[in-house]
Amino acid sequence: MAFTPSRRPVVITGIGVVSPNGVGCDAFRVALRTGRSGIEEIPFDTSMLRTHAAGCVSGFEAADFLSVPDLRRTPRTVHLAAGASAEALGMAGLLPAVEGRATEGEKMGVVLGTGGGGLAFVEAQYRLYFTGQKGYSPFTIVAGTHGNLSSELSIRFGLKGPSHCISTGCTSSTDALGYAAMQIRTGVCPMFLVGGADAPIAEGILRGFELMRILAEQRDPVSAMSRPFSADRDGFVLGEGSWMFVLEDADHAAARGAKVLAELCGYASTCDAYHRVQPAPDATESARAVTLALEQAGVTPGELGYVNLHGTSTGLNDLLETKAMHLALGEAARGIPMSATKLMSGHPQGAAGAAGIAATVLAVGAGFLPPT
Repeated sequence: MAFTPSRRPVVITGIGVVSPNGVGCDAFRVALRTGRSGIEEIPFDTSMLRTHAAGCVSGFEAADFLSVPDLRRTPRTVHLAAGASAEALGMAGLLPAVEGRATEGEKMGVVLGTGGGGLAFVEAQYRLYFTGQKGYSPFTIVAGTHGNLSSELSIRFGLKGPSHCISTGCTSSTDALGYAAMQIRTGVCPMFLVGGADAPIAEGILRGFELMRILAEQRDPVSAMSRPFSADRDGFVLGEGSWMFVLEDADHAAARGAKVLAELCGYASTCDAYHRVQPAPDATESARAVTLALEQAGVTPGELGYVNLHGTSTGLNDLLETKAMHLALGEAARGIPMSATKLMSGHPQGAAGAAGIAATVLAVGAGFLPPT
């Protein structure tokens, strides 16, 4: 349900990106403008799989953001989130270059959206355990339990507000932003470090998706495998990454002289109560979520300048998402530019919503729309 406790404006004052098609906001923006894909051959042996490509983050040094012991104790999801968080906090003017801990940390909470969390870490640990090898980590439980992941960011950056994880599948990071905005509007904290992170590229996880028959078939080049809304689409490409934001009460941002990048005007969530992995064929609840969010924002469909779509590149999702747009936006849907960015990043699962928000803010702010 839409939640409107107050009309206190909530704004984005920092963005951080660790994406398959660009590490850092500048690189990500250039990739969006040029349509450059980050989908590539998976950097481990995939001979036992049908899938050999994914949206893999490269050129990222996790050791720049976490100590060597912490790198061993935590899943890659945390590594990616720490890198994106450092950039977001720095852009917002909240991260001193030397100390590495945020200023006003007692006023800032954390909400991390993730779908798979530390599953890839747990998969690797269980492989060691069941094959009798040494090295099984005493941190397997805390690394594999979603609720601990946001705490890693709180500890790393000295953030003393609420520290929560949201895990609602593909909508995890979108819901995280909505939840953080509610907390800000009710006066819990004036600022939140919020966004999404997922790192699901592992043998067992890929095999599970293969059994569901929803991954794209191999193509040459692999950068052409993710094809949202194309007539010959045949499935999504798994991706990883983190897209983080500083979300802030507008008055608080103004008082400290922070630059506002965007305003989060509306949020809504519904459930069609239909199936574990398939949206309902009538698309009415998806459409209702859009309608409720627009109502909260006080915006009509005709005022929209761009829509960033989920666009997984599966036959069913793309069809029903198109239907939902027409139901929610009516005739205006035909004239609104829309695109999906998963052709460049793959599908980063619970971080997908944050990836779309970052792509929208960075692209529109620079005067262009990402291609499909």
